Amino acid sequence: MLYNMKDFLAVAEEHSFSVGAFNVSEVSNFRCVVEEAEKQNAPAIVAVAVNELDLCTRDYFLYVRQRLAGSRIPFVLHLDHGRTLKDCLRAIQAGFTSVMIDGSTLGYEENVSQTKKVVEIAHLLDVSVEGEVGTIGIMDYSDEGGVKDITYTRPEEVTDFVERTGVDTLAVAIGTSHGLYPKGFVPHLQLELLKELKAVSKVPLVLHGGSNNPDEEMRKACRYGIRKINIASDYKAVFSREMNRIMNETGDFKLALLMPQAMGPAREVIRQKMELFGSIGKASCYYE
Repeated sequence: MLYNMKDFLAVAEEHSFSVGAFNVSEVSNFRCVVEEAEKQNAPAIVAVAVNELDLCTRDYFLYVRQRLAGSRIPFVLHLDHGRTLKDCLRAIQAGFTSVMIDGSTLGYEENVSQTKKVVEIAHLLDVSVEGEVGTIGIMDYSDEGGVKDITYTRPEEVTDFVERTGVDTLAVAIGTSHGLYPKGFVPHLQLELLKELKAVSKVPLVLHGGSNNPDEEMRKACRYGIRKINIASDYKAVFSREMNRIMNETGDFKLALLMPQAMGPAREVIRQKMELFGSIGKASCYYE
């Protein structure tokens, strides 16, 4: 089943669980997410960054939409970190049910203006829109970008931004970074700030840079009101390293045979995230 993000996260909000948004780059990544979601009876978000949209091309997403729409599990097909109105329109034309317009590195007023334009068009087509206030950090191996020095989201920005733009969800900055943290680095989320942001937000809150964070902090972030958590590096790294290990040990290069072997460990990471977020078994909440 395909949902837009607004309707999808309304159920998560009502039943107090969070949902993983797993970035996919090609068919094996996509199968990992969809098949594990079906196995665990867990709602899930298939997220696609702009460079992944470029790689797969619009025609590929005809298959993606058909696969998701035909599943018994609730899914959202979401554009991650669209930078321009054109990025968002490309995704909408490809059948996405949700888009993110990330104007977080722009001036605040320009971010408001750009986001509002996307909302006005997307809502005409029943497509949800995610905005971002504050900036996410950046570490190694990130597709989505970010900044060296994090700008934390302020509560007054949340209320103003949501009211003026009409966004359906809002990504906030509480200390996470895109990519994988270097060895020995321990991130610390500003969970008290998250409580303040949740208290004033009229829309579900989103956490980017969900990979490589301590489990207990992620549990608390879910408990304190984060409803969508973006995951890419954690499971993609496991998939890629398993592929490399097999190829180096065997010398084999037949991808159709190697990819399924790497999908198993990657799916285990996805299952662990679903369990951490509390979404396993929650597909049944959408049938009530």
